[in-house]
Amino acid sequence: MAQFTYKARRRSGELVEGILEGADRAAALVQLEKLGLFPLAVNSAKPGADKPAASGGRSLSSLLPPTLAAQLAKRRKPKLQELATYTEQLANLLRAGMPLTMALNSMVSLSTKGIPPEVSKQLKQDVTEGRSLSDAMARQGEIFPGLVINMVKAGEQSGALEEVLRRMSGHFARFAEAQGKFKSAMVYPLLVCLVGVALVWFFMTKVLPQFLGLFASFDNVTLPMTTQVLVNTSRFLAKWWWLLLVVGSLLALLFVRFKASPSGRRTVDRLKLKLPVVGRVVQLNLFGQFAQTLGTLMRNGVPVLNALRITEQVVPNVILGEAIAKTREGVTDGKTLAQPLAKSGVFPQLMIDLIKIGEETGDVPGALENVADTYDRELNLALKAMSNLIEPIMIILIAVVIGFILLGVIQAMFAITQNIQR
Repeated sequence: MAQFTYKARRRSGELVEGILEGADRAAALVQLEKLGLFPLAVNSAKPGADKPAASGGRSLSSLLPPTLAAQLAKRRKPKLQELATYTEQLANLLRAGMPLTMALNSMVSLSTKGIPPEVSKQLKQDVTEGRSLSDAMARQGEIFPGLVINMVKAGEQSGALEEVLRRMSGHFARFAEAQGKFKSAMVYPLLVCLVGVALVWFFMTKVLPQFLGLFASFDNVTLPMTTQVLVNTSRFLAKWWWLLLVVGSLLALLFVRFKASPSGRRTVDRLKLKLPVVGRVVQLNLFGQFAQTLGTLMRNGVPVLNALRITEQVVPNVILGEAIAKTREGVTDGKTLAQPLAKSGVFPQLMIDLIKIGEETGDVPGALENVADTYDRELNLALKAMSNLIEPIMIILIAVVIGFILLGVIQAMFAITQNIQR
């Protein structure tokens, strides 16, 4: 029996690696299918066993249907709005009375940005061969996240697939709207910042040098301190501007590498939660996303432990993800949901109290949805407050810089004029 190393994905989308034995690579693939895993790569563990081509090991693309291999090669995850559109279109087709295979066939011709037609073709083929829709989506974990796969599975078990798809569409659309609001709130401040920096750069490198010749012609005039600072800064920018680009690029590269490390990402995520003004917006968005995702999963019949695990993967913050993981461990030990949430020290008391009420009344999903609605309203107010605060601050900062430049030039002109009068 030969040994093979493999990389595969669970139905939840989680990446796993390991070693198994089989008569050949095809037998190893069959074993992975029986384990409920979707293989991404299967290679010989020993150099002499089942020797592959000169490339050093066949990738799964040579063993999969061309459409699926082409889709996996893209590896671009759809955006939230793209997932919302796709699930809504599929739900509309099912609501019209189409069988699932016919609906998937119609999805091939429907234009869905971010999800190519090959995805629907492969889904239709897998469902036609007898797989469930959730299993077919799990085979394309690069496209469909664990949230979609588990909710579809719950919808299939409860016989309410169309309703679940529609709920998912609303879920993704809601988060896409929140992202859009945050981006819109930052557009104007960023635009003001870019225009201000461009104006200062133009004045320091193009306009101010024209005054330097005038200032230099009066050797016996002592220029004010502000003018000296402007002159030295202008000369530095004119001579060493490339050094600023190099240093800026290196700092950006170091930050990206630092953020990619586990400790760096934890530090950055913790800083996001504690930043003034912006931290409040980040917190409200994360808490609302946690409550909405967990409530949607539990509402559709996903067990609480599995729902917590999926929510932990969905929430884009390491600090919050660790708190959810500890909450899952606490629920495994028999505690209620509110107890470990309160113990983590991350979640606000309002959320904990509402979840505790939901546990007492037997409607935790409803309580979580109420929490999500509450934080959604607070997020809209926080975004407006942040935008209203950042805009004048940036305008004032740019005005101070430009005012300092004008002051330096005017003081130098006064000094020259007084020297001429004398």
